This record gives sequence, C-alpha cells and structure tokens, in this order.
Amino acid sequence: QCDLTGWWENDLGSRMQVSAVDSQGNFTGEYHTAVSSAQKPIQPSPLVGSQHLDEDGQCTFGFTVNWKKFSDSTAVFVGQCFAVDGGDEVLQTSWLLREKVDSLPDDWKATR
Repeated sequence: QCDLTGWWENDLGSRMQVSAVDSQGNFTGEYHTAVSSAQKPIQPSPLVGSQHLDEDGQCTFGFTVNWKKFSDSTAVFVGQCFAVDGGDEVLQTSWLLREKVDSLPDDWKATR
C-alpha cells in the first residue's frame, strides 16, 4: 500500500515532504529542489496536491509547486506510486515547468 506521507528524494537530490493525506486524497507539503536556473538562492517551496485513493494501493497523484520564494515559475507533477519488492515505494513522475516571460511572442520558450 503506497502512502505519500513523509519524505521523498529523487535521482538529482531534490526532496519533498508530504503532510498527511486526508480522506479525500488531498495533501500539502514542501518541495526542496536541488536544481534551478533562477538567480536567487533556492528555498523550500510549498506544494499542494491530490492522490487517487485506490484499493490496490498503487495510486496516481498530482501536485503543484509554487517557486514564489525564489523564482517566477510554477511546476506541476503527475505520477503513480508503486509498491516494489521488499516493501519499498517508488514514485514515477513527469513534470512541466512554466517560467514567466515578458511577452506573448516569447510564450514558445516558457514551458519545459
């Protein structure tokens, strides 16, 4: 049974802490990114998300991170939690990052 509550770390050293998931699957937490192209020093950033509560425990989820403390960008993550051998849990995710641009003609380069 996958439980998103707690600390998670990815291959690049970024970490997130998920607070308790409520009965509707909603959660909040903080994301501590290890990578950034922003000029300001990296700071922990708030996240808010929702988890699909499945009977088999291998849930899908999504969350948004607002990098407002050091960047004019927002990221969204979607993924699934997998229970693997030995009782470990693995989160497989994809993400999009939207950076602020100064004009509509620059929109093409705003999303990674």
